[in-house]
Amino acid sequence: PSGVRYGNMLELVREQVRNEGLGEGWPKRIERWALRGLVPHRRRLRWAMTLLRIAQRLRLDRAALPLLPMALRELHGALPEIPPASERRRPPRLTPAVGEKRGTVGFLVGCVMPEIFGSINAATVRVLAHNGFDVVVPEAQACCGALHAHAGDLEYARGLALRNIEAFGSAAVDAVVTNSAGCGAAMREVGEWLPGRGDELAAMVRDVSEFLDAEGIREPTGRIEARVCYDDPCHLIHGQRVEASPRRLLGAIPGLELVAHADPGSCCGAAGTYNLTHREMSLAVLDRKLETLVAAAPDFVATGNPGCLMQLRGGAERLGLAAEVVHPVELLDRAYRNAG
Repeated sequence: PSGVRYGNMLELVREQVRNEGLGEGWPKRIERWALRGLVPHRRRLRWAMTLLRIAQRLRLDRAALPLLPMALRELHGALPEIPPASERRRPPRLTPAVGEKRGTVGFLVGCVMPEIFGSINAATVRVLAHNGFDVVVPEAQACCGALHAHAGDLEYARGLALRNIEAFGSAAVDAVVTNSAGCGAAMREVGEWLPGRGDELAAMVRDVSEFLDAEGIREPTGRIEARVCYDDPCHLIHGQRVEASPRRLLGAIPGLELVAHADPGSCCGAAGTYNLTHREMSLAVLDRKLETLVAAAPDFVATGNPGCLMQLRGGAERLGLAAEVVHPVELLDRAYRNAG
C-alpha cells in the first residue's frame, strides 16, 4: 500500500538489530566509527578528505592496494576523487537575492556534500539567489542523520535532528532547501523521529528541484545543446514523491533535449552505505541501470543525490560511458551563467 512508510519501518528494524548486537562484523564496526566519529564532525571530515586527496594525488592509495585485504580493495573502487580545497568551501552565511527579492530560504549544506560536491552546493546557492531568494546557511546546522538512521543508529540521528531544529528554527526562513535527496527524505522524517518537536522542521523541507518548480523559475537565457537522461534518486521519487519537478526544470533550459531511458526509477545500488558494505550486489544493481543509459547515449546523466552521483560516476568510468554525471541544478546554473 502507498501509505505504508517502508523506509521508516526498516530504520526501526535496523535500530532493533543494532541494539541486539546482531550483524556486528568488522564492516559494521568501521561504519559505526565513521558515522559517529568522522562524518558529523566538520573539522575531522575536512582533515580526512584532505589527507585522502593528498594520497590520491601522489597515488599512494593505489600503491597500498596490494597490502590491503580483498574487502578493503573492493571498497577503494567506491571512493570518489576528492576535489581541491578551493571547491570544498562552505557557502557564505548569507547570499543575497539577485534582483527583486521573493523570499528567504535556509540551505542544508550536508556533511559529505561540501567535501565531495562543494561545486554543487555553490551552484545551488547561485541558482536560488538568481531566482530572488536570500539564502541563509546557519552555522550551527548539523548533519541530517540519514546515514545514521539507515545504519540503525536512530539515537544519534535524533541528536543531530535536535541541532537542526534549533539552527533552522532560529533562522527565520520560509523553507529549508536541500540538494541531496537522502538528506531531504531524512529531514522530512524528523517529525517521526521526534514526535511533537520535529514536525515544524519536517514541514519546511523541500528538495531544490521541488522548491524551484513550485515557486517558478526565472527563464534561463543561456543554451545547453545536449542530450540529458534524468535518473530518479530513490529517496526523491519514492521517499518524497518528487518525480516531475526535476524534469520540468531541465526542460526549461534552451537547447537541452531530455531523453528518456528504460530504467529511471529503479535503485542505482548506492542506497546509503550499501555500496560500501555490500559492494558486489551493489555493482550488480548498478550494471542493470548502466545498460539502459548506454543505450540512450546521453551527453549528461543528471541525478539529485550524492550517493547516486558517486555510484553513477564510478560506473560510467568503469564502462567507458562518455556521459558526464551531474546534478540537475548544475545544468540550470550553467544555463544562467552562459546567458549573453
